[in-house]
Parts: sequence; C-alpha cells; structure tokens
Amino acid sequence: MTADPTDRATEPELLDIAETRTAVVRGRVAPAQTISFFDTSFGILPSALAAQEAVVTGPALSRWGTMSDEATELEVGFPVDRLISPDGDVVPGALPAGRIARVVHNGSFDALGVTWDRLHGWIIEQGLVPGADRWEVYLTEPNPRMDPADLRTELNWSIDRP
Repeated sequence: MTADPTDRATEPELLDIAETRTAVVRGRVAPAQTISFFDTSFGILPSALAAQEAVVTGPALSRWGTMSDEATELEVGFPVDRLISPDGDVVPGALPAGRIARVVHNGSFDALGVTWDRLHGWIIEQGLVPGADRWEVYLTEPNPRMDPADLRTELNWSIDRP
C-alpha cells in the first residue's frame, strides 16, 4: 500500500516557547530567487558569526513573512547564544516567545505546502487563531547526495491570543 502524500508529518501539537535569539539575513525574495537567497545567506552567515564568536545553538531556520505572487519577506539563519551586531547583510533577529502550533514534516521540501495547509487547518479546528509568525527549522541538513525522503522539517506557527 502506498502512503498518502498528505500523511508525511507528525501530529501537530501546541507549545509555549521562549524567545530565541537568531542571526539572519533578511530579504524580499522573488519565488525564482528563493534557493539562491538561501544558498547566499548560508554562505555568509558562518564568517559573520565566527567574527563575533557567536555560537550556533540549533539547526538552520527560515522565517516567512508577508507573501505575494511577486515576493516574500524572508529571514534565513541560525539560533545563536547572544545578541549579534549587524555585519553586512547579517543582522540580529528573534523568534517570538508565546504559544505556537508545531508539526514535523518528513520528506521533500516540494511537499511542505501540503503540511503548512494541514497545520493551518488543525489550528482552526482547535478553535485557535493563526498568528502572523511562521518559521521552519531544518532538522536534517540537506545535501545534494541525500534522498529527499530523509529530510525532516519542523513547521512552527504562532497562535494569537483572543
């Protein structure tokens, strides 16, 4: 029996989280430029963090802001152990404290949209209001030789308090 492609994620859960300091590259990115934005960002982050002796405290992440057909507000970076100073395109950021809904997507990035839609529907089913903050945490580091089915991506969506 073939697995349902919409069943590539763990069960969603609600969590209360603390703020997380980040070091990120921000941009307004056209859909066709998303991969190159990620590649460029992850290329410049290590040297900026090393220069400030900032320690990466977890896996790579991306925070998704306002989206349109033309472009998306995007932050790409890492959680870090301290507030960094701006260094070229690398700037300090933070993931917000508060209540979130989380699910882990298993598999290719191509199917992330299905899991985001599933998480949104789950939030609504719980009688909650999805907030404006959404971010992904890349639990497995992608590389060109890996099977995309082995990727694990944590999806996080803030919950607005009524």
